[in-house]
Amino acid sequence: MPHFDSIFNAFVTILVTIDPPGLAPLFLAVTRGMNREERKQVSVRASIIGFAVLALFSLAGAAILTVFGITLPAFRVAGGFLLFFIAFEMVFERRQDRKEKISDVAITKDHIHNIAAFPLAIPLIAGPGAISATVLLSGSFNGWVAQATLVGIIFICLALTYVVFVLAERIDRFLGQTGRSILTRLLGVILAALAVQFVADGIKALVAM
Repeated sequence: MPHFDSIFNAFVTILVTIDPPGLAPLFLAVTRGMNREERKQVSVRASIIGFAVLALFSLAGAAILTVFGITLPAFRVAGGFLLFFIAFEMVFERRQDRKEKISDVAITKDHIHNIAAFPLAIPLIAGPGAISATVLLSGSFNGWVAQATLVGIIFICLALTYVVFVLAERIDRFLGQTGRSILTRLLGVILAALAVQFVADGIKALVAM
C-alpha cells in the first residue's frame, strides 16, 4: 500500500492537470443551447471516457514506454518539463485561451453530438498533461494494490470533474473572472513545484543507472 504522501501527491497532480474549475466555463460553452438533462448526459459520458483513457495509461503506461524503448526516468524528466510548461501557461493564463479555441472549433464543426468525446474527454480532460502525469505516477505505484489505488485516485478526480460539470453554472457565477484567475494561478504554482520534483527525481534515477 503506497504511503499517504504518495497518494496525496498523486491526487493533487492529477486533479491540477485536469483542472475541473477551469473546465466549468468551457463545458458551458460547448454545451450552449442544451437543456439541463442533455448537459447531464454529456457530463456523464465525458467523465467515463476521460476515466477510461487515464486508467488505461495508469495500468499500461510502463508497457507502452517499453515498446518505444523509453525508460521511466527519461519519461519522468520529459513529462516533468511538459507539466512545467502547462503550469507556466496556467500562471500566465495562456492555457485557458488555448482551451477556449479548442471548444470554439468543436462548435463551428458541428460536433455537438460528439462533444462528450471531443473536446471534453479528449483533450480537455485527458489531455497531454494529465496523461503524462498518470504515466509518471504509475512508476511509483508498483503492485496490483498500488495500481488499484492509482485507478481509485483517477476515479475520484473524474467524479469531482463530473460534479463540477453538473454545478458548472453555479461555480462559474460564484468564482467570477477574478476568482477563476486567482485559482488557476495558484494551481499553476503548485503544479510547477510538482513538475520540478518530477524532473529532479528523473535526473537522479538517470545518474544512478
